[in-house]
Amino acid sequence: MTEEDAYLTRCVVNTTARTFYLLSSDGTEKVIECDTPEEFMNVLKLCREVLDEIDDDLLVYTEPAVKS
Repeated sequence: MTEEDAYLTRCVVNTTARTFYLLSSDGTEKVIECDTPEEFMNVLKLCREVLDEIDDDLLVYTEPAVKS
């Protein structure tokens, strides 16, 4: 890996919207929107397996939106 290679710095999971936000070291953001609950769970499982192995702090979750 060279200094110019971007790497993942954070994966933010929005369970309500079934969306993943991938933030990189160069400031870019990629969004993964899942169409079905099954697709969401498959991506979440992969993220947990890969990211927890690297660093427990890479995978974070948004707070669910609650109407009052």
